Amino acid sequence: MKNTIFIIWSGAAAFASGGPKTEPAPQMRDAATHEQISQLYRQASAEDPFKTLKTLKASEGPDPSKVNQPEDLISQSDIICFNGMATLVPKKAILQIPKNLADRLKFKPGTKIESWADFYALNRGWITTVEVTRLQAEGNSPIAEKTQKEMVRCGNLIVATLQGGPISVLPQKAPAQSLTQVSKP
Repeated sequence: MKNTIFIIWSGAAAFASGGPKTEPAPQMRDAATHEQISQLYRQASAEDPFKTLKTLKASEGPDPSKVNQPEDLISQSDIICFNGMATLVPKKAILQIPKNLADRLKFKPGTKIESWADFYALNRGWITTVEVTRLQAEGNSPIAEKTQKEMVRCGNLIVATLQGGPISVLPQKAPAQSLTQVSKP
């Protein structure tokens, strides 16, 4: 009974609204024929895009790919070795080497190379890390005086890190002269 009433009611509603609503039919278009596609391909192939470019001059000077050959990893790294394990850190990442720990910067035959994170986790008793910013690593900003004083008092090997990984710290750049000093004759 309820179904019958619902059908009658929905039919009456459709009739009252002017009948079923229809959407405009989508526009139809012809598909491209094989001949049309072939003709477009021939036209595109006949046009040489390099004709429109100006002739390029060869760069002067030595070939940069031959001049800037990468060095090997060992020559760009310092080795920290202890207890049958070793790790590589970038040169200039070690900020302080106490005399009693200087022998740990030599590779000993038969040691296993570990990642910095694994090596540091097992040797954090004698290695201290100092977190530096990118500007400090580039030498554009000094390391804080408080940190420098703590480094002097510390008896551990000190390694500079950026986001937990070792990073080289370049020497502090000389401050730029002010414009008033430069403009004087």
